[in-house]
Amino acid sequence: MLLPSRLPRYPRLTWLAPFTLLAGCTGVPEGTQPVGDFQIDQYLGQWYEIARLDHGFEEGLECVTAEYTRRADGDIRVVNRGYDPAKRRWESAEGHASFAGDPNVGHLKVSFFGPFYAGYSVLALDESYQHALVAGPDRDYLWILSRDPTLDEPTYTALISQARQLEFPVDELVQVSQDPAACPRADGPGQTRG
Repeated sequence: MLLPSRLPRYPRLTWLAPFTLLAGCTGVPEGTQPVGDFQIDQYLGQWYEIARLDHGFEEGLECVTAEYTRRADGDIRVVNRGYDPAKRRWESAEGHASFAGDPNVGHLKVSFFGPFYAGYSVLALDESYQHALVAGPDRDYLWILSRDPTLDEPTYTALISQARQLEFPVDELVQVSQDPAACPRADGPGQTRG
């Protein structure tokens, strides 16, 4: 595992956190290409996590969301939130993102720990910015995101097919419950915030 022994001081829900500890890890998975004609203002807002390649920092979490908003300095504020049903509490973490290069390409760098950044590549995105296939810097990290808590089966299957063609281990994807009955309101008691 890439996490240092002192990391538990931080919230565990930090998407991309393990590899943000490796400076300069802002590339894209070999053989993949982030989307072009990317409009960050259309990408901003809340996304629901539909499926993911699981890692310790998200293990067991349900009702996971990511929210992207503009910061005063022009960068992007990132807030990840998820519910841990075993501990009956919400967890959240805040980071920031900026473009890794051309602002018209869906390739950003994200940080949750000071000067350490990780690659965040939007590999598939529909024209209306309603669902996305997102990768970290290698094929160990993959997320399927949607603007809605559910994603229709044909769209989900198409995204899985695209990820498989890009040689991601799609058989290891974990589907994330977004059932509101299983997760209390995020502003209720028992939550933790980063």
